[in-house]
Amino acid sequence: MGSYGEPTIPVVDLSSFFSGGAEDQQQAADQLVKACRDLGFVAITGHGVSSGLLREAFDWSKKLFELSHEDKMKAPHPASSIPHRGYSPPGLEKVYSKQLCEGDDAETSQGKSLRKVKDFKESYEIGSEDNPSQPNIWLPETILPGYRKFMLQFYWELNKSAQMILQAIGKGLQLMDSELANLLRLHPGQNNQLRLLHYPPVPVELLENQIVARMPAHTDWSSFTLLFQDDCGGLELEDPRNPGLFIPATPIPDALVLNIGDMFQRISNDTFKTATHRVALPPLQQSRGDGANVTRARYSIPYFFAPNDDAVVECLPSTVRRDRPAAYEPIMFKDYGAWRSKYAYQQPEVEV
Repeated sequence: MGSYGEPTIPVVDLSSFFSGGAEDQQQAADQLVKACRDLGFVAITGHGVSSGLLREAFDWSKKLFELSHEDKMKAPHPASSIPHRGYSPPGLEKVYSKQLCEGDDAETSQGKSLRKVKDFKESYEIGSEDNPSQPNIWLPETILPGYRKFMLQFYWELNKSAQMILQAIGKGLQLMDSELANLLRLHPGQNNQLRLLHYPPVPVELLENQIVARMPAHTDWSSFTLLFQDDCGGLELEDPRNPGLFIPATPIPDALVLNIGDMFQRISNDTFKTATHRVALPPLQQSRGDGANVTRARYSIPYFFAPNDDAVVECLPSTVRRDRPAAYEPIMFKDYGAWRSKYAYQQPEVEV
């Protein structure tokens, strides 16, 4: 299932950035930026999200996925990428790399070539209630009372943490005040995405023989992602210095994993590289009665921090020089997202 390299995921404590003096804040910001430059992937402690709130969020996630299929399908994700909201059963969504999206096979087959191996996971997507282009799709309140209220509160709590992390990145990059102010305007929070993910137990043999996948190697197209995971394991980062070599992101209690997305690679003019990652075979497995090994169930909660749909994303002025011109043309975020996600969901067959 891939080889492991000697490097490990760096860990940065941001508590001093949230509550320390100017010198401590700068030191924490510098450590964060160094990790983002080196790998685009970093574990963060002291991120401002309480352990109690995280436990409550994972409890709600487990309650959700323990519902019957019939009940979960009362908030169905549509058979298209927009709105990217509601419940997706195993096999509905397909995750793929940017390179595969650009390939001739995907274009010729209208994405069907990407679905030869299905992703064995289920998810529920949530956004802001102030985003008319991506309206939420909720379960009836009687199915899971209190779920909607908690998730909306949790969404905005994560946005507070993401905003502070963005400020830390700006400080570590020594951005001009005007550049940081513009970055914050690009990311007011209305277009972020909260995702609840469940990877049900699956026979190890099916993963090893690539009959099904958990989540193939890919990058996120947001600016960055905050990911919380349980203790199961399986998340891996491709080492950008050694393509094809994957580094396990070993779970750390209450820590989040930050990975740089496509948008911040563009914003930073390649100062940060978007992080290729996957969910593969976890180190901890269990045996069934027939002796076959199966994976443990895995739960994770990613939060995609993104510009507003109509935001035009371009390289920061301070990253562009005569000897280092802008690597990317300006692009509207919704156009980029539509291109990246165009094959993620099966389109309904059209009768002729």
